[in-house]
Amino acid sequence: MVYEYNTLKVIADSEVLEVTINNPPVNVMSLELYSELVDLTAKVEKDDSVKVVIFQSANPDFFIAHFDVEAILQFPVDSPAERDSKLSDFHLMCERVRTMPKATLVKMAGRAGGGGNEFAASCDMRFGLANKTVINQMEVALGILPGGTGTQRLPRLVGRGRAMEVCLGCDDIDAKTAESWGYLNRVFDSVTELDEFVASLAYRISLWPLEAISRCKSSINNAEMPWQEGLVEEAFLFQETLRTSSAQKNMRVALDSGLQTTEGEMNMGQLCVEFGESARQK
Repeated sequence: MVYEYNTLKVIADSEVLEVTINNPPVNVMSLELYSELVDLTAKVEKDDSVKVVIFQSANPDFFIAHFDVEAILQFPVDSPAERDSKLSDFHLMCERVRTMPKATLVKMAGRAGGGGNEFAASCDMRFGLANKTVINQMEVALGILPGGTGTQRLPRLVGRGRAMEVCLGCDDIDAKTAESWGYLNRVFDSVTELDEFVASLAYRISLWPLEAISRCKSSINNAEMPWQEGLVEEAFLFQETLRTSSAQKNMRVALDSGLQTTEGEMNMGQLCVEFGESARQK
């Protein structure tokens, strides 16, 4: 798969795709950056050579500032608002990173606002930097509202009351608060720690079978279903994974590597890497 863009630098390392956003001066989501993110997410969704996608920024102060307000001012307003039965391209882009059959990680070393924050919130995991990472939904202050999944995604991530504070308060939410609210998975004290952790996590995930990664992600997303329906789907997806050749191979390699021994069970995190690497080579 070819990934060549003006505002995105894409590097494939084994089964991890690293996407660096670079749209100076503040990484506003211009129409060009937006269209390139739409294209990239559509391609990577279907790229079976990729298991993990990392989104990051070349700008240490901004992940994505927000959607280009100059562009929003050009949106048509000469007719009454209408409900559309189809999702917008922006919604579809955010849904792709939420549902695509691979893990999507965000290194949010700087600020993320508006549509940039909505994009990040749609990804599977977000990691930040202490005293540097900030999120903000400024739309209501502009007289509009977060229209790129924000009013639907944020309540699911942080709860209704906190989503109200973010969206109606239009104020900066610091990294420590975002972590305590569950928006950020972890916060690190240095860029080096942030980079090393995300790289290590991405590599770990890339060791596992794609069939298991994709179905586990689908099942977790199904937690938004009613409880019983989610359990029914979980059982079905488990049965699907059980029937894959990769599952049969990995379970046998794991047993050969020390699974169900005292030493192996006491060091399960490392054992998973060891048998994952062994299974990949077979």
